[in-house]
Amino acid sequence: MDRSVPIVLSSNSPRRRSLLSDLLGWNVLFISPDVEENVGDFNSPSQAVELLAEKKALFGANLYPERYVIGADTLVYMEGRILGKPTSKKEALDMLSLLNGSTHEVYTGVAVAKADRIIFDHEVTKVTFRRMDIKALLAYLDTEEGMDKAGAYGIQGKGALLVERIEGCYFNVVGLPLATLSKVLERMGWPLEAQWRCVK
Repeated sequence: MDRSVPIVLSSNSPRRRSLLSDLLGWNVLFISPDVEENVGDFNSPSQAVELLAEKKALFGANLYPERYVIGADTLVYMEGRILGKPTSKKEALDMLSLLNGSTHEVYTGVAVAKADRIIFDHEVTKVTFRRMDIKALLAYLDTEEGMDKAGAYGIQGKGALLVERIEGCYFNVVGLPLATLSKVLERMGWPLEAQWRCVK
């Protein structure tokens, strides 16, 4: 596999795009998948993120069947509740209040499709929030940083101050577990040594 291997990221997330383009330096085509991200209809968080990632990857594979198309989806899981992106400030406050001073899990599903083949997997990271008063939570809400993110916060931005510790993959909390993605790409036939050569 040579350095011109074409990669497509089927995602609306600017964080995922930045991880592939800016951090890894990959030459990636970005597309916006027309997929409804409803996480309320699944039995488990792992099933939810894997199936939504699969839908996004298949959407892109229909457009670019000869390329490796990556789909991903992230959610927060706490006390039996699946938390996706908040739809209002009230819902965001409810999410942050639930997570406040507690440990939750972040799930990200990763899928890679090419032609008629697809492989998917998921990663789980435990995140512990510090204990904060309501004034601090409201002040974070005022930044509006978390309104487009699962669990209503972003660890890679101002939301880093919410987090006391994590157990597992940091990039998973950002929205794309890079080592897991790399392993899925290897299973699809793109070896690790070639991944380092896919540069802009």
